Amino acid sequence: MASAAEQLAANINFSAIGKAEELKKRIWFTLGALIVYRLGTYIPLPGIDPAAFEQNFTRGGQGVLELFNMFAGGAVQRMAIFALNIMPYISASIIIQLLTSVFPTLEAIKKEGEHGRKVLNQYTRYLTVILAVFQAYGISVGLEGQAGIVSEPGLFFRISTVITLTGGTMFLMWLGEQITSRGIGNGSSLIIFAGIVAAFPSAIINTLELGRQGAISTGLILLVIVMSIAVIAFIVFMERAQRRLLITYPKRQVGNRVYEGQTSFLPLKLNTSGVIPPIFASSLLLLPTTVANFAQASDGGGFLATIATYLGHGRPLYMLLYIALIVFFAFFYTAIVFNPTETADNLKKHGGFLPGIRPGERTAQFIDQVLVRITVIGAGYLSIICILPEMLISYAALPFYFGGTSLLIVVSVTMDTVAQVHGHLQAQQYEGLVKKAKLRGRKR
Repeated sequence: MASAAEQLAANINFSAIGKAEELKKRIWFTLGALIVYRLGTYIPLPGIDPAAFEQNFTRGGQGVLELFNMFAGGAVQRMAIFALNIMPYISASIIIQLLTSVFPTLEAIKKEGEHGRKVLNQYTRYLTVILAVFQAYGISVGLEGQAGIVSEPGLFFRISTVITLTGGTMFLMWLGEQITSRGIGNGSSLIIFAGIVAAFPSAIINTLELGRQGAISTGLILLVIVMSIAVIAFIVFMERAQRRLLITYPKRQVGNRVYEGQTSFLPLKLNTSGVIPPIFASSLLLLPTTVANFAQASDGGGFLATIATYLGHGRPLYMLLYIALIVFFAFFYTAIVFNPTETADNLKKHGGFLPGIRPGERTAQFIDQVLVRITVIGAGYLSIICILPEMLISYAALPFYFGGTSLLIVVSVTMDTVAQVHGHLQAQQYEGLVKKAKLRGRKR
């Protein structure tokens, strides 16, 4: 079966998009919302010296702040009002998702359908505010601890910083929801996508400038281009890869009519966990480096500096821990988001079964075995995608934006957006067919 991207490329042309008025409105709304987001990343926090902070940020090296700066489109480096970006909302969503699988009360709410989804979304918003307040307060304290950045330290600065950063996060959360409902969908993902892509031109220009100055050889630049294309192609192939389990529905009789048995497939993605494992693994590994860089003056290059050295990009210990954490989070998050027992129960309720497998517990065990096997492949794929660019970043001093995590997010969001556009175009075509059928019926 062809993917959404293949169907779009084969069946849809620009004239079809030009005729889809509703889709054009959604695209323009999405572009306008992303422009508003990008403008907000250049508005600095009140009461700070952006130039002084950027100098300190540059001296701090590449730690967890550099990772968050990549997701925020440079807002952290400029300490803008959108410095927290939408990450507190994503963290809150993941935490609620984890708690749903742990607490029976939340699990019961989840099963209530649309009402339960609204309740969990409200809980996610409350948790987003709490996380944003804590992070914003920590940032305000950290800014006051660096000399020459805050013009008037004190309680008023902390309160204003907390309100500004928390308000920025809540605005982005609302903006993402508007893109999802009134735009082309995937609002939160598109905001992160826009932040990463916005830094690509400067990263490419800096790399070419290094090549012109002789700091990087021409052969290495060509190798990076070829490797980036190969990585993107590999990501597309693996993100589309599925293990399809055949499901059979027996004959059934409704009144005097007998319906023939049907077959369908249960698609299991090789990478069920998505981009969560690389993000979590990078955050945990870069955190000690960040702490060491900020505490280097007081620590005097002691224990924290030693940890930062061993956990630097390209170090053997960093690579081993990075792979181990990616594998762990791949299995952990897959176990959270996919429940084989629930899937087997749903199949049994609707009369479906896997050929040769007894419905119920045996089906759940079989699905779990298949899921474990394909997750091994998915975790290996994520490890390869993230480790190879890390080596280039370490040994060739390439920009951080060429990392595997950034490419994985960009390609995944692009594929999802193409699928959303394809869905809107199909809906437009169906509406046109329905209108034509109604007109023919009236003429008759």
